[in-house]
Amino acid sequence: MIKGNFSLRDVYLARNRIATIAIKTPILEDKELSSCSSVVYLKLENLQITGAFKLRGAANKILGLSDEERARGVITVSSGNHGRAVSYVAKKVGVRATVCVPRVVPISKQESILALGAELVVEGENADEAMVYADKLQIERGMTMVHPFDDLDVIAGQGTIGVELLEEFPEIDTVIVPLSGGGLISGIAFSLKQASPTIRVIGVSMDRGPAMVESLKAGRVVDIIEEPSLADALMGGLNKDNQHTFTMVQKYVDETVLVSEDEIAAGMIHCLHNHHMIVEGGAAVAISALLSNKIRKLGKNIAVVISGSNVSISVLKKLIASQ
Repeated sequence: MIKGNFSLRDVYLARNRIATIAIKTPILEDKELSSCSSVVYLKLENLQITGAFKLRGAANKILGLSDEERARGVITVSSGNHGRAVSYVAKKVGVRATVCVPRVVPISKQESILALGAELVVEGENADEAMVYADKLQIERGMTMVHPFDDLDVIAGQGTIGVELLEEFPEIDTVIVPLSGGGLISGIAFSLKQASPTIRVIGVSMDRGPAMVESLKAGRVVDIIEEPSLADALMGGLNKDNQHTFTMVQKYVDETVLVSEDEIAAGMIHCLHNHHMIVEGGAAVAISALLSNKIRKLGKNIAVVISGSNVSISVLKKLIASQ
């Protein structure tokens, strides 16, 4: 059971609230992945202003704060994209923001958070340690936590992607979504399942430290060892006090798939060669799952969520050189 009242109405309220900040991203047919028996569309969240879907959830949370909460400021933990989103929205509405990141976050992503005006705090060897420090700062400073995934306002914001998919591609019967802490897939899956329980929702993660997938297997939230990955945006644990996403993923997601580093690289290269799009590793995993034929049951009308574009040029150069 979801701990807290949550309905499709919350997703539509989020849609109206974030309309002045988050764009309605287009869908694009991937003719290389489509076939005579199926059509594949890409939902281009990499075109959001901050380069990732995270803008939706961050905007819904921050814009919903009271004047008193805004005056005290916001704080978050991020592996990069969520921090950028919180920084951007906070600056736009005049709210002080602090972003805590673990040391494993690439310098390029740290610099992008700073460039958007937030205070950057680098603390901890992994996301869990950074969250512990952020919780401490939140109490000391009286700030509001904008959780990167386990928050119903954030989930509702990400759920607006599901609403847009239904409007743009109502024939959809399968949607493939990158999976990390579960905020993105929880929002999308919840929205789609309200329209039709038969729509299959498939989550894809990297095979190096996939926290949600391992927790689903165990039937409870478990600790994982974080390992370096091209899909660095998907790194991090679920936290033992997870309130929403673990339960929602259990209830609404039909299948999970893991992809290797080579498969992630192939997904990134596919987007670069076929669409001239820069796509980060965490965003390419859904493409990777299709390219490697890892999904057991595909429908005729497939949507793939391309969740972000924030990857360093040096990483892209290495990938291209390896081809």
